[in-house]
Amino acid sequence: MFSPSSRASDNDAHPVPDRHGQNLFTTDVELQRMLALYLPADLLRHMQPYFERLGALAGGPLDELAHAADRNPPTLTLRTRTGVDTQKIEKHPAYIEMERLAYSDFGLAAMSHRDETLGWQGRMPPLVKYVLTYLFVQAEFGLCCPVSMTDSLARTLKKFGSPELVERFLPRFQSLDFDTLAQGAMFMTEQAAGSDIAATQTRAAQDDSGAWRIHGDKWFCSNPDADFAMVLAHVDGAPAGMKGVSLFLLPKRLEDGSANNYRIIRLKDKLGTRSMASGEIRLEGAIAYLVGEQGRGFVQMADMVNNSRLSNGVRAAGLMRRAVAEAEYVASQRRAFGRRLEEMPLMQRQLLKLRLPSEQARSMVFQTAQALARSDAGDAAAYPLLRILTPLIKFRACRDARKVTGDAMEVRGGCGYIEEWADPRLLRDAHLGSIWEGTSNIVALDVIRAVKRENSLPALQAHFGALADEASLVPAFAQALREALARAGALATSAAQEGGEPLARQAASALYHCCSAIAMAWEGAAAGSSQRVDWAQLVLLHRVLPRDPLAPGGVPPTWRKQHGQAAARES
Repeated sequence: MFSPSSRASDNDAHPVPDRHGQNLFTTDVELQRMLALYLPADLLRHMQPYFERLGALAGGPLDELAHAADRNPPTLTLRTRTGVDTQKIEKHPAYIEMERLAYSDFGLAAMSHRDETLGWQGRMPPLVKYVLTYLFVQAEFGLCCPVSMTDSLARTLKKFGSPELVERFLPRFQSLDFDTLAQGAMFMTEQAAGSDIAATQTRAAQDDSGAWRIHGDKWFCSNPDADFAMVLAHVDGAPAGMKGVSLFLLPKRLEDGSANNYRIIRLKDKLGTRSMASGEIRLEGAIAYLVGEQGRGFVQMADMVNNSRLSNGVRAAGLMRRAVAEAEYVASQRRAFGRRLEEMPLMQRQLLKLRLPSEQARSMVFQTAQALARSDAGDAAAYPLLRILTPLIKFRACRDARKVTGDAMEVRGGCGYIEEWADPRLLRDAHLGSIWEGTSNIVALDVIRAVKRENSLPALQAHFGALADEASLVPAFAQALREALARAGALATSAAQEGGEPLARQAASALYHCCSAIAMAWEGAAAGSSQRVDWAQLVLLHRVLPRDPLAPGGVPPTWRKQHGQAAARES
C-alpha cells in the first residue's frame, strides 16, 4: 500500500520537489496549535482521527480525484437516444467519488443539522465543519460549492420554512445515505438581476389548485441538477421592487416521481471550478413551495447567502494554505546556486508575504466560526458580531487568495504553470471567490450596512478589544493594536455616513487587518507561539500602518524606535 512518509522521502531526493502524498493535517503545525485553543479537549480528541484521515486523503487520493474531475468536466445530455426529453448531467466518476466522501463519509453538508455525526453525540460546533472543509478544499474547491449550498439551504429551510415543509423535506438534508440524501442549490442570478434582487423578473403565481408555479430564466445556477433549490421570484400582483420578491423551494422531482417543469438550457464553460456543473435554468411553470412570508424573499435569501459567504471565506483560507504549503515545500527542497531556495533572502521575504494573508484568513475563520456558534446558541450579542465578520472575511480573504495563489505558483517556477500540478487549478478557482455570493464592491458595502443597521461596529470593537486585553503582549504593541482598531472603526463610521460610500472598501480592509492582527496576537500569546505574535506585528506594520516608500523596506523610523528590530522585520 502507498506510504505517504516513504513517498515524501522519495520526493525529497528528486531535483523537482513533489509534495504529493503528505498528510495536509499532520504537517500543519499551526492548525493543530489553533485547534487546541478553540475546540474542547474531548471533541478534539474525538475528531483527531477524522482530521488525520481527511488530511491524508487531501494530500494524495482526493487530490488525484480532483485533478481527474478538473480535466473531465460535466456534460449535459438533453435527450435519450430514442428521443425522450430527459435531461441529465453526466459527472465524471472521480467527481462522484468526491461527492461520496464529502456528503456521506464526512457529512459536511448534514453535520450542522444532525444530532450525531462521525460518532459524536450532539450537534457539532460550526468550527468542526469548517476545519474539515478547510482540509477538503485544499484538494477540491468546486464540489465545496454544492456542499455549502446544501448546508445553507437546510439552514434557511429550518429557519423560515413552515413546520410542514421542514418535516417533509429536512430529513433528506440530514441523511448521510449517499443514495437517498438531497443536494441543494440556489437559483437567484438573472441576466438583469445579479446582486440587484429588486430587478428579479422571474414570476410566481398560484394556479387553481393553490400550488405555486414559477416562470422565468435564471442565468447562473451552480449544481443545476440538485434535488432542491431555493429560488427568488416576484409574485404576481405584489408590489414592485424588493417587497414583491418571495423565496420558494423548488424540487427537482414531483411527488409522483416525474420531473418538475424546468430545463437546464446549457452548462457554463468556466475559468475555474471546472469539476462542478453551473448552468442556465428555464422555469416553465415549475411547482415550488413558498418559504416563509410573501415579500420577505430578500431577507430570507440573504440568510442563506451569508452562510455561503462564510463558507467562501473558509475556502479562500484553504486555497491559500495549500498554495503556501506547496511554495514552502518547494523552497525547502529545491536547490539552486548551491543553496536551498529557502536560504535565499528574497525567497524568505516572498514566502513571508504569502504566509501572512494565509494566516490572517485562518484566524478570521476561527473567530467567525465561534461567533456563529454563539449566535446559533441564542447569544443576542453575538449576532451583530457575526453579521460584520461574515462579509469581512468574504471581502478580504477571497481577494487575498487571488494574489497568494498566483505568487505561490511562481515559487515552483515553470512547473507551476503546468496543468499536471495543482498550482493552475488553485489560481483559477481562487478568482471565483470574490465574484459569487456578491462581488467585492457589494460585500464591502454589506460591511458598511452592518455598521449602519445592525450596530455591528461596537460589537466588533468590544470583542477584539477584549482579546487584546486578554493577550499577554508588550504594552507598546498592545497599545498599537488598540489604536489601530479605533482608527479603523472611525474610518468605518465615516464610510457609513452620507457620501461615505467610496470609503467602503478601504474601511472593510482596515477592519479586517486590525481584527486579524489582534486575533493572531491573542492566539500567539495563548498558545505560547512567538511566531504567531510576530506575524501579528507584521500584519499591523505592513497592512495597516503608514509606510515610507523611500525607506529601506518601507519601515517607518518611529516603529523601529518604539518596537525594535524584531517587530520591524521585513514581510
